[in-house]
Amino acid sequence: IIRPPLPTRAADWGHLAVVGVLIQTVYFGFSYLAFRDGVASGTVALVMSLQPVLVAILAPLWTTETVGWQRWCGLALGLAGTVLVITARSAISLPSAIGLAFCAMGLAGMTAATLWEKRFGLSHHPITANLVGFLAGLAGILPFALILESQTILWTGSFMGALAYLVIGNSLIATSLLLAMIRFGEVSKVSALLFLVPPLAALLAWITLGEEMPPLAWAGMAMAGDGVLVATRAR
Repeated sequence: IIRPPLPTRAADWGHLAVVGVLIQTVYFGFSYLAFRDGVASGTVALVMSLQPVLVAILAPLWTTETVGWQRWCGLALGLAGTVLVITARSAISLPSAIGLAFCAMGLAGMTAATLWEKRFGLSHHPITANLVGFLAGLAGILPFALILESQTILWTGSFMGALAYLVIGNSLIATSLLLAMIRFGEVSKVSALLFLVPPLAALLAWITLGEEMPPLAWAGMAMAGDGVLVATRAR
C-alpha cells in the first residue's frame, strides 16, 4: 500500500492515464456540463443507460468477447426496466443541442473507458492505477474548473459530508471495483450491472428522502433486476 509497484513501460503509464481522462474528465466532466446547461437529471440518466448496449455492440470488435442471444435478451430487458424507472420518476424533456452533445460525449467517455480498460488494463496495482488515473483526470478537468467555476467554496458540514462520499465511495471504492470487475470478467456482463444504478438510486431516494415511487417504477425495477440476472448468469 505504501510502496505499490509502478508500471515499467511508458505505454502502461499511458493506458492508465487514458482511462483516468475518459472517466474523470470526459464522463463526469461532460455529465456535469450537461447539468449546467439545464439538462434534466432523468434525461442524462436515460442517455447514460445506453452504455451497456454500446459496450455489447463494440466488445466483439474491440476484444475477443462473444455476446450471445441470452445476454442480448437480458440487456434488452434491463434497458427497458431502467427506462421505465427513469420515465416514471423524472421529467424527461428534450435538451438543447449542446446539452445533448454533452450527454453524448459523457456516454462515449464511459463506453470508451470500459473497453480501453478491458483491453489494456492488465493487472496494475489498484493504488497505482488510481494515482495515475486521478492525476490524469485532474489535468483534464482543471482547465474547465478554472474557466467555468468561481473558485469560492463554503466549507459547511453537509458539503464536506457529500464531498467525502463522492471522493471515497463514488470515486475510490466504486471506480476501483468497476475497473477490477472489467479486468477479470466479460465487459458486456459487467456493464449490464449499470442498469441497476437508476432503480437502486430511486429505491434509496424513496427510503431516505421520501421521494415518490410510482407503481410503474416498481415494475421497472423488477424488470431491470431480471434483465441483469439474465445477462450476467453463467451460460
